[in-house]
Amino acid sequence: MLRSGFLYRALARFMAVLTAVTGLLVSEAVAQSSPARGIPLIRDAEIEGLLRLYTRPIFKAAGINPKAVKVYIINDPRINAFVAGGQRIFVNTGLLLESDTPNETIGVLAHETGHIAGGHLARMGVEIDSANYTAIIGMLLGLATIAGGIAAGSGEAAQAGQGIMAGSKGLAQRNFLTYARGMEASADQAALKYLNATGQSAKGMITLFEKLARENMVVLASADPYVMSHPMPMDRIANLEQAAKKSPYYNAKDSPALVLRHDLAKAKIIGYSGGPQAVMQRYPSADQSMPARYARAIALFRKGDIKNALPVIDGLTAELPENPYFWELKAQALLENGRAAEAVAPAQKALTLLPKSGLIQILAAQALIDTDKPASAREAVKLLRQAQRSEGETPETFNLLARAYAQTGDIARAELATAESALLRGDRKLAIEKAKSAQSRFKTGSPEWIRASDVLTFAGRS
Repeated sequence: MLRSGFLYRALARFMAVLTAVTGLLVSEAVAQSSPARGIPLIRDAEIEGLLRLYTRPIFKAAGINPKAVKVYIINDPRINAFVAGGQRIFVNTGLLLESDTPNETIGVLAHETGHIAGGHLARMGVEIDSANYTAIIGMLLGLATIAGGIAAGSGEAAQAGQGIMAGSKGLAQRNFLTYARGMEASADQAALKYLNATGQSAKGMITLFEKLARENMVVLASADPYVMSHPMPMDRIANLEQAAKKSPYYNAKDSPALVLRHDLAKAKIIGYSGGPQAVMQRYPSADQSMPARYARAIALFRKGDIKNALPVIDGLTAELPENPYFWELKAQALLENGRAAEAVAPAQKALTLLPKSGLIQILAAQALIDTDKPASAREAVKLLRQAQRSEGETPETFNLLARAYAQTGDIARAELATAESALLRGDRKLAIEKAKSAQSRFKTGSPEWIRASDVLTFAGRS
């Protein structure tokens, strides 16, 4: 009895610990579902604009407000896209690079939209809980059997308890994976529906899945289909193709203008992330297409060869003057090579063509600030305040605001902007110092004084 009592007390302690661990696992799952630190996210007005163009009709077909979904770009060469943290889609640069047509990327985005519209992420949490509870119940039953076996001196009963624990874990895992495969199949069907509703082909989604299947052929050859989170690729492709061919839009093609935008986005990714060697491999000098010249211009200015980069960029702007991103590139190339005064005009031209782009507003503001003229600084402040409406308040925008206010002689606002930047960066000491300095310069109770007070409150919390 004493021994049995000890085991049951141990079992009670195990239940408490297991419950705590289960809570931790669920918390970890929730934490991993939001944009995490350390993920190499990139920002680019052109690529973000292209993804919005791809997703807007799909979202509308799915009954989702396009403004409610945020699409993030991850600097990762692997083909991948996923939904996390509610209505957030993460897209690897590798998906764009390996998509031969816009339709291939659009098909994957339609699939991810199916996950959002189906509420799969929220339901996945329920399934995770369910899988945990199945495992917990099985483990507790197993431990109880072990305890009873030990108390009765039965080694067979103890072994049976261990078998129950192992079996319950396998059952929970398989139940969860079965559910995950069902969600993937559901998202596939939803994607077909959205593509059909928007007059687009599902052929691109199928060819993209075929590429993934080829990439993973060796791994999948010996895989157990029952321990996969996705349907087996060839079965999945066959089912999709059969359904897709019934659509009157199966042979629909992307417009030439959309194909060009897609190819330019790919060229930009290679130009910025690959370096000169990667650019020359992908776009040899004999290739005089617009994407090839775009990639080469980026590679040239990135290595400091502004002399040879500018003629290429000027050729692009002359050929397609309504493209705001060519003007943006010229402004950035000049700005990063210490020619801010020359960067202002192309930045403003880009802004004229795309007036609501927060990222281009910030670029134009930076060019104006770097000219070190009070009149330009006042114009920069207006642009930065506009950018904050779409881009949110970031340390970078507050740093630029601090510089602009300082150039106009508005030291109080410069100090306040510096304090806000420091707070967002986690530099509590500097935030407190600058907020106190700013508060002393503003009238008590004014909006700026209250804002400085808020900074002091947040920075002062332990």
